[in-house]
Amino acid sequence: MNPTDLLSRRSALRTLSTALVVGGLPSRGLTAAPARADDPPRPIPRVLPVGELPDDRRLGPLRDLNGYFPFSPPGSAEEWAERAERVRRRILVSAGLWPMPTLPELVPVVHGKVDREGYSVEKVYFESFPGLFVTGNLYRPEGRDGLLPGVLCPHGHWPDGRFHDHGEEAIRRELETGAERFEIGGRHPVQARCVHLARMGCAVFLYDMIGYADSVPITDDVAHRFATQRPGLDRPDRWGLFSAQAELRLQNVLGLQLLNSIRALDFLSGLPDVDPDRIAVTGSSGGGTQTFLLAAVDPRPIAAFPAVMVSTAMQGGCTCENASYLRIDTGNVEFAALFAPKPLGMTGANDWTREIETKGLPELKTLYERLGAPDDVTARYFDFGHNYNAPSRAMMYAFMARTLDLGPDAPLEEQDYEPLSVAEATVWDSGHPKPPSDEDAEVRLLAALDADSQAKLDALRPVDAQSLAEFRRVVGGVIETMVGRPLPEPGDVSYDKNAEVDAGDSLVTTALLRFEPAGEAVPTVFLYPKNYGGRVVLWVDPRGKSALFDADGEPIAPVRRLMNRGVAVVGFDLLYQGESLEDGIPLAESRSVENPREFLGYTVGYNHPLFAQRVHDILSVLGFIRHHDFSPARVDLIAPAGAGRWAAAAGAVAGRAIDAMALGTGGFRFGAITEIRDPDLWPGAVKYGDLPTLLALCAPTPLWIAGEGPEPPEIVRASYDASGAPTPSCFRGEPDLEADAAVTWLLGLG
Repeated sequence: MNPTDLLSRRSALRTLSTALVVGGLPSRGLTAAPARADDPPRPIPRVLPVGELPDDRRLGPLRDLNGYFPFSPPGSAEEWAERAERVRRRILVSAGLWPMPTLPELVPVVHGKVDREGYSVEKVYFESFPGLFVTGNLYRPEGRDGLLPGVLCPHGHWPDGRFHDHGEEAIRRELETGAERFEIGGRHPVQARCVHLARMGCAVFLYDMIGYADSVPITDDVAHRFATQRPGLDRPDRWGLFSAQAELRLQNVLGLQLLNSIRALDFLSGLPDVDPDRIAVTGSSGGGTQTFLLAAVDPRPIAAFPAVMVSTAMQGGCTCENASYLRIDTGNVEFAALFAPKPLGMTGANDWTREIETKGLPELKTLYERLGAPDDVTARYFDFGHNYNAPSRAMMYAFMARTLDLGPDAPLEEQDYEPLSVAEATVWDSGHPKPPSDEDAEVRLLAALDADSQAKLDALRPVDAQSLAEFRRVVGGVIETMVGRPLPEPGDVSYDKNAEVDAGDSLVTTALLRFEPAGEAVPTVFLYPKNYGGRVVLWVDPRGKSALFDADGEPIAPVRRLMNRGVAVVGFDLLYQGESLEDGIPLAESRSVENPREFLGYTVGYNHPLFAQRVHDILSVLGFIRHHDFSPARVDLIAPAGAGRWAAAAGAVAGRAIDAMALGTGGFRFGAITEIRDPDLWPGAVKYGDLPTLLALCAPTPLWIAGEGPEPPEIVRASYDASGAPTPSCFRGEPDLEADAAVTWLLGLG
């Protein structure tokens, strides 16, 4: 660039824009030609041509359970420990088990003993949580001394579950292909593994998945065949599974099953004749999902064998295998990896697991090698359809003999057996009547879980610095998972300038801010006064960046007040606002994957909820401003007109990266949402205290609130008191005065 160019008006504007936007501080000596009084009204600034959408990956196809889910082992054991802790928390949060519900003392009912050759079987049931039952059969070897190793067996999606019978025609095919060896015993493959493990010397508990066989109170039609929302079960005072109200509390079938698995483990490991230090878990198909999820979050099992489920391909098609947040940026291979370095065995078949030996196992071996246990992970493909058949079971028996130290005399080859009839296996009879299994029982269970959750949240209310730290650990940790992203690191957000306009006393610059790690783009406008003094305000609004301007394209009065005081203002379109809307019409429903079943987990189990994605955009802009070489001295945030719900979530994650926040909530509460595709449906928000919890987690950042009445919510006051910060100010005026009052408050902070 030659000296003449440096003196040109365009070059001066470019230099000023670069100083303001890239450096964060203006060069006070630069000037630009002022706008003339007779200039025509300016259009509201755009970044892209009309009709062109941002190049944003989130506007493309949604991820679903049929995607590709590779696992990349971290470079060190230390990196893995940190990553594993985050993924474990994701599983527990998704399942609604963070923190764990209050669990009653187990009072198992064991009855109806049946003796067979070399083993016995008893019927078992108990409440895992008030109104939720675990039901199953306990197999024990006969004539054994000392403590027995225990094996927990979730059955999977075989028809009738624990009562499954292949039938005559199917067993003939199984015998012809070598999938089974015995015509009678082979008809009951779910029982077969329990029988032989007992003959090998193990105590085995085969328990029902939610909705199968004897399980109560959730029916099979609800748990595994749910398809459409159920009218009358979607209200804040009466809700059922799969409803918006259930999602807002992270109540789902996967979580109920995982809770039952944990309680089944409590039962098995607590038996007087079972060694609690020698417990293993094995299941296939959906039982394989339960196996690796339980093994991931419960430290007690020492060996795990999930069959025909661990894969980089399809992740589990049933509603019971999916939940909001569960597989965002992770998948089943990584879930299995959470068991490392303890012994892990797997099988594959002619289904989505067929490539386990080449996709999944090598990465798991790398991780196990880094953790010092290279020989403790194994997988084998068997050339059969989806199964837990005799060849697959034989591999499992050898695995269990080794990992549970069953000794050289443990028989590895199955023998035929006499299966239990349904009457011999079922736990309910005239002396043990079946509890209710209907809508009312379902509603009561979910209400009880909610009441317990709210009691735990109340117990976490901060009263001092120590309790505030625990509140942040438990509840703040959940919000971090639900948001799914911290403040971006330096260099994560790039700046693609579009245009710059001299407005006389200010410079208006439009640009795309790109969050490079995820391929996201945020259309942004920067309003920089010539008297810029090092302070920036981020302005978040339901209308996007257009809310900063009036019909003539001029900054609205509250924005002008900030600029007159030398404050730069940054406005931007959140996802599906402004320039990311194809037709300009505000989004009425969030997107969903192409699955006819109206289950939110199929979509937001793999993709961030729209609410969280909008929070991501706030964090991207904030991170861009904060991480400049010449960072502004102060960054504040204004979110009027109900935009406070997104800004509060950003503030809960960003902490002191924001110097002060003025938020208008409009009285919004997640708890009022009843539609499963409401754009603001944020799973878990009600479970963890709704909007007031987000505001409380902003402490000690100075906070001004509109829309909450004359006083802040109790949890907000408690959190700020515990932090030693002033109680947030509450605006009592009319909504149309909110933005101006917020500016007055911010300017009064200095």
